[in-house]
Amino acid sequence: MIGAISSTSRSSRYFRYEVVGLRQTEETEKTNYPIRSSATVFFTVPENRMNQEMQRITRLGGKIVSIQPLNAVPQTSGEQSTPS
Repeated sequence: MIGAISSTSRSSRYFRYEVVGLRQTEETEKTNYPIRSSATVFFTVPENRMNQEMQRITRLGGKIVSIQPLNAVPQTSGEQSTPS
């Protein structure tokens, strides 16, 4: 039961992958649709699929430039502006 709760809370976190260098490869030639080459591509990935997505990006010839959490709580300096 605890494992089910843990996996549910993990799936609610998402990460954004910034990827460069995706290209058509022998692996992607097996698909029924073309893969376009692009300078920078962004993917949104749930935490529980991060490893699979990294493997897929590698198969497509891409390089992960950065991974950033999407639902992180922004940190503030504690200063708030008050209306005049």
